Amino acid sequence: MRLLFAGTPAVAVPALEALLASRHEVVAVLTRPDARAGRGRTLAASPVKERAVAAGLEVLTPRSPREDDFQARLAELAVDCAPVVAYGALLPPTVLDVPVHGWVNLHFSVLPAWRGAAPVQHAIIAGDEVTGASTFRIEAGLDTGPVFGMLTETIGPRDTAGQLLDRLAGAGSGLLVATLDAIEDGVAQPVPQPADGVSHAPRLEVADARVRWEHPAPAVDRRVRGCTPAPGAWTTAPDGARLKLGPVAPEPSVTDLAPGALRVTRDAVLVGTATHAVRLGDVSPAGRRAMPATDWARGARLDEGTVLGAAA
Repeated sequence: MRLLFAGTPAVAVPALEALLASRHEVVAVLTRPDARAGRGRTLAASPVKERAVAAGLEVLTPRSPREDDFQARLAELAVDCAPVVAYGALLPPTVLDVPVHGWVNLHFSVLPAWRGAAPVQHAIIAGDEVTGASTFRIEAGLDTGPVFGMLTETIGPRDTAGQLLDRLAGAGSGLLVATLDAIEDGVAQPVPQPADGVSHAPRLEVADARVRWEHPAPAVDRRVRGCTPAPGAWTTAPDGARLKLGPVAPEPSVTDLAPGALRVTRDAVLVGTATHAVRLGDVSPAGRRAMPATDWARGARLDEGTVLGAAA
């Protein structure tokens, strides 16, 4: 089949690679426009655009898929299907019916669980033990279309969102190719999503990544891992500045620290929660690179009982 691939971040690149190696023909790529990134705020191409350019593919970067020029080019391409992985913009009804077999999305959850922009992050934060990936036909509703296929993946006790998403991106690329093969062979049988078991996973904002030390330690641990690497878990340091947190480790034997209270030893920095303490891993003080929490605590000369998490 002739394909238009739509995707933007690095997590979409494995699917593009798999499609390029498949029996199908990727004739063009749709991705988000170049965006400012990094400390210098310079314009940078999306990871998908970089890979598409390297493959010699036509790249479409409309500010919105509603633009007339994009829709005209889509019609000219005469694609059979448009696979989508984390494109990052809503597709209007005027484009959904253009490909012969529609738009097929690879979504990183077992639908109808965790519909939305951040399914992997929400699955970890919620304490799910299993997640997965689904392919479905895009329709007007948010991730509501009929499902072609799915796979499952165990969430490890120390998985970060980034680690889990990398595994799902690799496994999901095979699922996407298999789905497109089945569509071309005329054997695909999309199944409507059940009405029960629906949950939503909106994009996580910076405010959502703030650690609440008054919560139990398992919830603190999951919040940090679910927000790693983005948007990045954080708390406030004693001086009120934001302190970015890497994954923490539970310390069930330490139960005498109040929520947010620090205990600094030679080998560890412990923080109290509503249940037991957690041990900080790497931290990033405002404007500085990540460093071991022990190095930060020694440099800041923190005393026993110093409290993290005061109002920002």
